[in-house]
Amino acid sequence: MKVGPIFVWSNKINSFIMKTLFTSLIVLLFSIALNAQETFTLKVTVNNAKSDEGKMVYSLNTEEQFMKAAPLQAASMEITDGIAIATFKNVPTGDYAVMVLHDKNSNEKMDFSDQGRPAESYGMSNNPMSYGPPTWADAKFTVEAHKEIIVRL
Repeated sequence: MKVGPIFVWSNKINSFIMKTLFTSLIVLLFSIALNAQETFTLKVTVNNAKSDEGKMVYSLNTEEQFMKAAPLQAASMEITDGIAIATFKNVPTGDYAVMVLHDKNSNEKMDFSDQGRPAESYGMSNNPMSYGPPTWADAKFTVEAHKEIIVRL
């Protein structure tokens, strides 16, 4: 059987399309694999709350967000026997700081006394003991694997 030029031309086009689709699929899968960032779980425990009143409010912050903007992630947890635990999921590798507030009146903010001092207990990652506002340098830690930390109020 004699094959005409249109049939040969059609096979060449189909072959080209299949090669192009296959190459595009390989490039797409490779770029997805390169851009996929491994994430981890961060478990934060407070074990020294003076009462079970209110909630424990947690915030996970990057340096850009620390004490300035909305956190990367936040959680509000019940307190039982002076203990509250928050778990942050899908945390990318990087440097972070955790701030924790014992929000006794559940108003989702830190309350202050008439003298301007915090009226509710709070703590930071690394448990720095300082007078005045906490600093990023004192509170930062690195996540590069699943991690558990304890924050003391």
